[in-house]
Amino acid sequence: MIKVNEVVVVEGRYDKNTLSQIIDGTIIETEGFGIFSDKEKLELLRRLAEKRGLIILTDSDGAGFVIRNYLKGSIDPKFVKNAYIPDIMGKEKRKCSPSKEGKIGVEGMSREVIISALTKAGVSFVENGSENPRGTITKADLFELGLSGGAKSREKRQRLLKELHLPERLSSNALLDILNALMSKDELYKLLGS
Repeated sequence: MIKVNEVVVVEGRYDKNTLSQIIDGTIIETEGFGIFSDKEKLELLRRLAEKRGLIILTDSDGAGFVIRNYLKGSIDPKFVKNAYIPDIMGKEKRKCSPSKEGKIGVEGMSREVIISALTKAGVSFVENGSENPRGTITKADLFELGLSGGAKSREKRQRLLKELHLPERLSSNALLDILNALMSKDELYKLLGS
């Protein structure tokens, strides 16, 4: 696994699944064209871009470029890097037939192709063994802070999401990724008064 500092944005869950087998970092899905109507997610992407930087890694088809251009126009370009996969004709293994344009998307790309695309985009890779200097927030921290595993955890998590202006539908695992992208462990404990 390669650690990546920036937050990587992909179109869908299969892209995220492929990427999560290659990189160790925060990966956010646009849910395809769903990003156009999800103002909370767009605002979250803006905040993450300002804190950590954003890598846009969409398919090389028309839909991928529409999503990429929307994000490029909605987020300050100084915080955005673009990673491009090559046009490779074919189909993904899980599909019965090729896409409309006949191109393989992010989910069908090899590890080497994805790493090459990220490298060309100027992604900040973290050396093996390097620890997050900000202090990594863990599931144990969420439990200790009452954000998971307790009788009132859901309500406490919802209050935190509202206070941080995050989407209310974030799961505990997604919240963990976002919190680690936005703040340190000390900042979270301070925010929650613990």
